[in-house]
Amino acid sequence: MPESPAGPTPPAIFASAVESLRAATLRPELAITEISAPTQIAPWSFALAADVTPSRHGEDSDLGTGRFVLLYDPESPDAWEGEFRIICFAQAPLEPDIGVDEFLSSVTWSWLVDALDSRGAKYDQVSGTATRILSTGFGELESQPDGAQIELRASWSPQDLDIAAHVEGWSELVCMLAGLPPTIEGVTMLSARRAGRE
Repeated sequence: MPESPAGPTPPAIFASAVESLRAATLRPELAITEISAPTQIAPWSFALAADVTPSRHGEDSDLGTGRFVLLYDPESPDAWEGEFRIICFAQAPLEPDIGVDEFLSSVTWSWLVDALDSRGAKYDQVSGTATRILSTGFGELESQPDGAQIELRASWSPQDLDIAAHVEGWSELVCMLAGLPPTIEGVTMLSARRAGRE
């Protein structure tokens, strides 16, 4: 694990949380990479990137991509109400007719909550946004077809050191946004049709 700006040896509680995260069983459709974590938000952090396979090495997947960051601050920032905070991001291309669905954002948020709850992740102080992005080309790009994306950014405070449950829920969300069948009972997909990026 890269050294944190707080020093070369991470606190035992943070090391335990990272160990739990690394032991998680993530969806096999994902290519997972440990990446440099942000250093400005908290004294200690750890981050993962995920791309739905197949993808080209070093590039975001055409099917879906995500980031998962675990933050630790022993001073327990007021907004966190605890020493740990998780930040996640997930994005996937869509067919334009799915992108205009007015319920898409709320469904995407419910997928995250369901994925966390189904794995027994304990959390509070959850917040985030689900954004539909529609694009139309003009000028030199006029010949490109219309496009759409869904993007979710969320954060929450885990209530125990079982970070595996949280990262497993995130991996489920990334795959579902990419149009892969859910492993959660009772969850259905909006549509099996997806759009790849050109």
